[in-house]
Amino acid sequence: MAIPDYQTIMLPLLHYAEDEQTKQFRAAVAHLADHFGLNEEERRQMLPSGTQRTFSNRVGWSRTYMTKAGLLESPKRGWFEITDRGRELLAQNPKKLDVAALERFPEFLAFKALRHQKPVLTLEGNEPSSENAYSASSGTPQEQLESAYQGLRDELAEEILATVRGASPEFFERLVLDLLVKMGYGGSRREAAQDTKRSGDEGIDGIIKEDRLGLDTIYIQAKRWKEANTVSRPEVQKFAGALQGQQANKGVFITASSFTKEARDFASRISTKVVLIDGVQLADLMMDHGVGVTTESVYEVKRLDTDYFAED
Repeated sequence: MAIPDYQTIMLPLLHYAEDEQTKQFRAAVAHLADHFGLNEEERRQMLPSGTQRTFSNRVGWSRTYMTKAGLLESPKRGWFEITDRGRELLAQNPKKLDVAALERFPEFLAFKALRHQKPVLTLEGNEPSSENAYSASSGTPQEQLESAYQGLRDELAEEILATVRGASPEFFERLVLDLLVKMGYGGSRREAAQDTKRSGDEGIDGIIKEDRLGLDTIYIQAKRWKEANTVSRPEVQKFAGALQGQQANKGVFITASSFTKEARDFASRISTKVVLIDGVQLADLMMDHGVGVTTESVYEVKRLDTDYFAED
């Protein structure tokens, strides 16, 4: 089944905390994963940022909202337990528990009012949320934020690729060199530029040091091709042959388009290490290493430092 949203998790989580024992959050995540029949892939699925597992994040927000409503409480970091109010609610045998149901409690309404002082982005990232979007969205606030961020990143990636594909082949080769230097290869930009002057034969566009000490060299092939013009196996095979002619065992083939399945299969089977980087990966690397992009805004997402409040 699909990973349940945080509201669907609420009632099973409250039932899990129903007895007298204090529960550990990590144990609750494992128990609920079993309860919902999640497979290993679903249990390991990460948020777009890669900072946390999606299901654990949703269980965490479910716990947070019920804590704000006074149904759960946290006696210490990483642990939680049910309150008298939580037991009273379960005694009513509810069939469903969601944000709308939590609105009967004044503490939760106060929490919700505080959050609504500023607009919240919807999961789709289109418009500020309306008053009922708080309960309509299936995503946690962190998922909504990451979804909006990913949407902006995807739009930027498309813009980067469109610009790169319209540039000259010479500019594309310089771009590839700038990127590799930013990633830590080739020493300084000047040293890397000098190394590439030794290239230009047998389909090799550049040579760059693997590290600042120059312990090994990496040969580069750069193809600024349009999206529809995919790189096929013969092109990769030609590059691999050029590497063998240079007695080299490492190469990077970078294109603004993509590789065929046959090309990737060939690169994965040969003894020479050939890394294939397509347009999508290229745009991601440019954004990650600040090549051809500039930072417009920076938002810090903070969390409570519970160690600071720990008393001896």
